[in-house]
Amino acid sequence: MKEAIRQAKKAQAIGDVPIGCVIVCQDRIIARGYNKRNKEKTVLAHAELLAMRKACRYTGDWRLEDCTMYITLEPCQMCAGAIVQARIPRVVIGSMNAKAGCAGSVLNILEMEQFNHQCQVTRGVLEEECSSMLSDFFAQLRKRQKEGKMTKIGNSD
Repeated sequence: MKEAIRQAKKAQAIGDVPIGCVIVCQDRIIARGYNKRNKEKTVLAHAELLAMRKACRYTGDWRLEDCTMYITLEPCQMCAGAIVQARIPRVVIGSMNAKAGCAGSVLNILEMEQFNHQCQVTRGVLEEECSSMLSDFFAQLRKRQKEGKMTKIGNSD
């Protein structure tokens, strides 16, 4: 999870929401990813999807059956679906996402018995560090947005 946090800090450094992901196979990191939605201007640039693409290239297969994914934030429905499709057996989550999480918060796609594959999910690993990184990012974003509005209001008088 510490490496996933390092990846999240890379996202923050480019102005994206600090979400990071690593995929481990046989005790070795085989792929890393961090959120690049704003930088790449695409909804598909989630940390998990970018890491899964790299892991598939590394393994030469779309199935990631021997891997563990570490994510700083609970995955959304798109990423959770991709995780199930990739047959990743174990997912470790830092912080839960009450508004959009699909590993137990809003839905639990990762453990739905109706699908042909379910994940073993571990939640709350380095939760405080993952959560505070996101809270700090959004507090700074709101502050910048407020300052921008104040400047615009001041200029219109």
